[in-house]
Amino acid sequence: MVLSSLPETERSSLEIFTLPIILPQVSAKCVNQRGSMRSEFIHKFLYETEHSLSSAVLSFQSDRIYGFCSEVPYICSYLIPKNEHHGVCVLQPHHKVQSKQYGPGALSLSPHGLWLITKAKCGTVCIRDIHTLETFVRCRSHSHQGHGIQSVSISMDGQNILVNGKGDGTLVCLRWRKFGGSLASDILEYSQQHLTSLSTTMEEENAHLRRRQSEFSESEHEHTINENTKLSIDSSQEELAQANNMKEIPWIQQKSQEAIEKEVKLFSSKRREIKRQIKALAKTVISMMEENETVDNIAKLEQQEFGLDLEELERLQNESEEEVTKIRKDVEMHNLAKSYLSEIIKEECWNSMAVKGRSLKGFHIPYVVENFPMKERTDEELEEVNRVLQQKKIETECLKLRKEIIEVQSAMTLVKKHHEEEEEEEEEDVAVRHTSLPNYLFGSLSPDFGIPTSLLSSQLELHSREEKINQIILLKDIIYKVKTVFNNEFDAAYKQKEFEIARVKERNVRIQEIILDLELEESVWQPDFEDCEKPEKTLVVEDNEITVQKHLKPWQKAKTELITTQKTDQWLQSQASETRHRALMDMMGGVLEVKKEDILRMVIPQPAFMAKPDTVWTEEERRQFRDYEKKVKELNEERDKYRKSLEAELKKLQNSIHETTQNFDEHLKKLFERRVKAEMVVNQEELKINNLVFSLLLDEEINSRETFLNNYLVRKQEERRKTSEAVRKSKENLDMYKEHYDNLLAEDKILDRSFKKEFSEIPSHQVDVLYRLFKRRPRIHRQKPHADITSIVPFGERPGSGKLSADAFAQLMKAMDDLDNVNNMPEGLNPLVWNHFCATRRAKVENEQKVKQKAAGLMEVVAFHRRRGDEDEKVQREIERVSQELILLQEQKVKFQLNLTIQILLKQGQVEVENFQLLLDYSDAILINRNIIEDLNSVIRAQGQKKVTSMMETKDIHKGIFQIEWEHKKMEMEMEDLNQKAWDIQMLFFSRERQKFLNEPNYETVIAVQIGIMEQTIAVLDKTHKKNVENCKKLLKKLEKISNQKDIANYTLSCNLREELVAVSERKDICNTIGSILTCEKIAKERYENMMQQQKLRNTSKEQAKQISILEAEVERLKMKTFPALVPL
Repeated sequence: MVLSSLPETERSSLEIFTLPIILPQVSAKCVNQRGSMRSEFIHKFLYETEHSLSSAVLSFQSDRIYGFCSEVPYICSYLIPKNEHHGVCVLQPHHKVQSKQYGPGALSLSPHGLWLITKAKCGTVCIRDIHTLETFVRCRSHSHQGHGIQSVSISMDGQNILVNGKGDGTLVCLRWRKFGGSLASDILEYSQQHLTSLSTTMEEENAHLRRRQSEFSESEHEHTINENTKLSIDSSQEELAQANNMKEIPWIQQKSQEAIEKEVKLFSSKRREIKRQIKALAKTVISMMEENETVDNIAKLEQQEFGLDLEELERLQNESEEEVTKIRKDVEMHNLAKSYLSEIIKEECWNSMAVKGRSLKGFHIPYVVENFPMKERTDEELEEVNRVLQQKKIETECLKLRKEIIEVQSAMTLVKKHHEEEEEEEEEDVAVRHTSLPNYLFGSLSPDFGIPTSLLSSQLELHSREEKINQIILLKDIIYKVKTVFNNEFDAAYKQKEFEIARVKERNVRIQEIILDLELEESVWQPDFEDCEKPEKTLVVEDNEITVQKHLKPWQKAKTELITTQKTDQWLQSQASETRHRALMDMMGGVLEVKKEDILRMVIPQPAFMAKPDTVWTEEERRQFRDYEKKVKELNEERDKYRKSLEAELKKLQNSIHETTQNFDEHLKKLFERRVKAEMVVNQEELKINNLVFSLLLDEEINSRETFLNNYLVRKQEERRKTSEAVRKSKENLDMYKEHYDNLLAEDKILDRSFKKEFSEIPSHQVDVLYRLFKRRPRIHRQKPHADITSIVPFGERPGSGKLSADAFAQLMKAMDDLDNVNNMPEGLNPLVWNHFCATRRAKVENEQKVKQKAAGLMEVVAFHRRRGDEDEKVQREIERVSQELILLQEQKVKFQLNLTIQILLKQGQVEVENFQLLLDYSDAILINRNIIEDLNSVIRAQGQKKVTSMMETKDIHKGIFQIEWEHKKMEMEMEDLNQKAWDIQMLFFSRERQKFLNEPNYETVIAVQIGIMEQTIAVLDKTHKKNVENCKKLLKKLEKISNQKDIANYTLSCNLREELVAVSERKDICNTIGSILTCEKIAKERYENMMQQQKLRNTSKEQAKQISILEAEVERLKMKTFPALVPL
């Protein structure tokens, strides 16, 4: 049987080959001359399965096929039809079992044919029943990381299984732990029969081989080898000679040699002719190869192209075509994958966008403004938004109606007209209050974009889940509207830029003409849209973007050549028919009349006589020359005027282009600011949405936790009810058991007390002896059970169990029999009394044993009751804990619903805090309405104003008192001044100078004489000063000479000092190496002194700091005395 896969149909093909039964009888006829089996003796049957199989085996009875599916995890069995068929037969699964093995697997049959062995890449071996396909043995022998199992082999008796790994190279031997039953006996019987048949077959084959060997040895002596036979040099003849030289050869080789000999004899002449032609062909090929070496590289052929093996060439060509086909297929699949990915990206990011994302750049500034890419809102989103808007409108109308009803009820006594006016004013106030909601409390700047926000709920009123969800929907709608508003502004700016670029292009046409007329080397600035401004350009591939040469088919190349030929013919015909145009170009420069634009290119032809010298010119020629110069001068003037006008026009056009583009850049700046603001609004609204979503998630988590705790509390309450019932029942059982125990204990005491009464007839000393014997109990060896044994064996006998008590009681009764023996009877006691005593004591012992059993049972009942009580208390504590946690959770839920997270806008730089004393922890802060604080501040200001007024009045009174006191002091001081002046006048001193001034008539003359004497004195002093200055200069010159000498001496001393310093440094190094210990001690002492000094300075600074703080406090106290105090009322 041969298994092959059919990838195109995802099936598997099975080919089964069978041989006829009469083959041994006609063995000579069923083979050809080379010993191969004839095809007419082989019967072939084709089958197909609906699943793709990785392995298949044929049962020993040849009536069933077992297959391991490769695509689906199934193992199937197929029944082979008994009737013969022609063509392909499709097999349907007769029995299908799901396999728990993964990866490609393989099947094999055990030697006895009763087991189906499956192995797979996962490394698991399974043995299944051949009839039911059920797994009865599974073993993992290898790891899937080592690529699983390669082969499995089972022994003949089925006892051992060898498993060989594929990647790890390990060999595992598996054995049965338990192997028996009818299956084992069948396997052993089969193995014994198989061994017997094998041994019989081996004996027959050995006998046949011995007989063949004797026949071969006899024929060997008769066969002679002719070594001198010379055949033509032929490969087949050499093989024949070698075959004749060989000795023991198989039958199949003998048949092959016989066929070769016949072929050699039959085709020897043809073979020689073919060989001769091959040699001639080889010479021709060698000459062609030598000629190929002499040609150029372009015309040179490759070495493999000279091969004469057409099959090999065809094979190479087929391989190259297959490789090309494979590469083409891979490239096509790769391109298809890229095309699919690009289509997905395009559909997601471009086609699905109602507003495509694009940018807008400035002409002269590096500003880039991007719009908001937006998708079209779905019908569900629009329906949700409309629902929320309708709900909000209904709530607003309901609120208005409620306010109207309340106001009507509260204002029944007012006039109807006055009432209507108040309602209108209140409605206007409400509308104004809704529309003029401050941005800092609203939490965003969306009203700046003209978006109506009257339907939004206040951030302080979002308590329920429904309100938060509606608020999220409205915020998303606001974000969409903000983006839409900005996109409209962006589209207007984009259209404006398109208009500006078109206008610049129109002006550039005229600028280009002027530049050409003026013959300037200037470049024209031509603005255009970039790819980011027109992103649809990236989706269109231009021809100039393709760098690879386009592949054209043969018919496309022929069509292109034909079109090129036709265009060339048309151009030649048009050139031949344009004689008029050429004549116009040659004669009049291509125009029929001279335009103003052509004045710069106009040239006045020189007269012919100007080639001659001016000395030989005639009068007429001179007059013509003067006319020529005049025309040239006029032409130059006209040319200059026209050039200036063109330059002015060029400058005007350039300025207008610059001005318009500059205005657009200014508009783009404003649009950029608008974009920043829009993005800020979008981020603010998204932050509010995120906060609301977080609160919804937290609320949902709290609700789920509350639900869990409620359910848990209900379960615990039910458990508490059960435990309470168990405690009640255990209490009743304990009371009843305790009552029985008390009764037995009372009976035991009664027996003890009635002993002397029963034996009152015998003497007292015998009674005492019997009482001691009555109290005596036999000793019984009791084996103490270990705690660990009782814990290990939970179902063993417990110490208080009935079986152990019965065994102990039986041992006790046996011991009592020994005590009741007559040998233990006291001397002189009546046997009847002894028997009665023994019966009484036995009754006492039995009663005591019952009391002990009851006591042990009572202890167990008490322990059981205690355990039930502990369980009840534990459940009660758990209920209390859950209740407390539930209360805390409810408080947290209420706090979470009331303690809302709101978003407040603050201006940058509005609040300035000095010394970075900004509080960042607001855990204990409370958010209240601003009106409350403003009202409280107004009350505080009013009270403060009153206090300031009273203080001003008090100040005015004190001021009047101080003014009166100051005027009184002023009058006293004026009186003292007047008295002092009077005293001064009385005691006025009159000097000699004043007397001389009054008595001398020529006082001025006397003063002039004194002045002259003083001037003479000053002149003498001046001369003396000049002499002193000259002496000082001479002294300075001497000192300079001395200083120069000192400098020279200092220089020599510095040189000597440098040498001395070198010597001192050397000695210092020596001293440092010798006296390091003294130096260390000195350094340590200096450090210690520095530390002590620093400590003193620290102490001093601390004392001074304390004094400064005391003085500052005193200064503050004195300063506060001068300021008025505002005492709160």
